[in-house]
Amino acid sequence: MKHTIYLLACLILSSVVVSCASDDDMDYKSDFETSKTAWNDFKAASNNSYIYVTYGGSVFTSYGWETTITVSDGIIIQRDFKFTAGAEEHIPLVDLEWTEHENEINSPEHDYTSATVARTLDEVYNISEHDWLLKRTDATSYFEAENQGLISTSGYVKKSCQDDCFVGITIKSIEAL
Repeated sequence: MKHTIYLLACLILSSVVVSCASDDDMDYKSDFETSKTAWNDFKAASNNSYIYVTYGGSVFTSYGWETTITVSDGIIIQRDFKFTAGAEEHIPLVDLEWTEHENEINSPEHDYTSATVARTLDEVYNISEHDWLLKRTDATSYFEAENQGLISTSGYVKKSCQDDCFVGITIKSIEAL
C-alpha cells in the first residue's frame, strides 16, 4: 500500500512540475494569450477570411519586400510577393513581383526567395507558441500585437548572429475579406 501511495505521489508531483515548466518555457505568454483571444474573435467575425501582409528587409543588401497572403474560409487561396526597395537593378524582372494561386502556393519555384511562407494565422499562432516564442538562452525573443491586438511581430534572434537573423514573422497589416 505504501508503494502505491508513493507511486501516486510521484505521478502527481511530476505532472505539476511538467505543467509549471511549460508556462515558464514561453516568452511573452500573457501578451500572446491576449492576442490569441483577439485572433479568435477576429477569425469568427471575418468568417476566417482575411488578407495579411508581411514585410522584411536586409541590412546586408538593403532590399525590402512584402508578401500578401489571402485566406478564404480558412484556406490559403493566394500568395503575392514583391520587392519594395533596392532590388530593381539586381534581381531579374520576373522575380521582382509574382503571384501564386491555390494549387501553386508555396511552389518550389519560389522556395529560395525572400517571400514569407504562406500560412494561415492559425498556423502562425501555433508556430509562435511552440517555436518562435520559446525561451532560449542563446536568443532574444520578440512579440508585438499592434494589428488591433493581433500578431505584428513574433520571433527570435540568436545572440551570436550579426545580420538579418530574425526567425519568425513581421506582419504589417491584417484585414477581413
